[in-house]
Amino acid sequence: MNNNETQLQNAFIDNIVRYLIDENFPRVIKCLEMLNEEEIWYHPNSQSNSVGNLVLHLNGNLNQWILDSIGGKPFLRNRQLEFDAEKTHSKEELILMLTNLSEELRSCIQSVTNDKLLDILPLQNQQETGVSVLIHITEHFSFHTGQIVFITKWLKEHQTNFY
Repeated sequence: MNNNETQLQNAFIDNIVRYLIDENFPRVIKCLEMLNEEEIWYHPNSQSNSVGNLVLHLNGNLNQWILDSIGGKPFLRNRQLEFDAEKTHSKEELILMLTNLSEELRSCIQSVTNDKLLDILPLQNQQETGVSVLIHITEHFSFHTGQIVFITKWLKEHQTNFY
């Protein structure tokens, strides 16, 4: 691999870590800290997800898409249970889940090689490259972070002051 390829790989990985782990994880954790147990599991109707459900969903998604497919850590996922759960985890358990997950992800993502970025990985009846997996999980986590921030602002009538 030449110097430009190495710089590109490092820049790509550094930016995935920045947006996914250094920015979005703390935002979700701050929202959890602002909410009480009832608010974490509140959903306005049967078509909506609670913050708690979204956190469980993100945990399942990142374990499957990153730690299992890229990192090789076996993970058996029941996606529907992520959305069916009601008050199954306390605020503290959800925060600890995210904290531990972010540390594990950081290590896994920072160790990704150029070959792994180009590998074809089977995921949810799809074939994805390592690059597409990392892009997808970053945008997916960002999408749900926005939902969690919206729910938090709506319930608390308070700014999150991220900026």
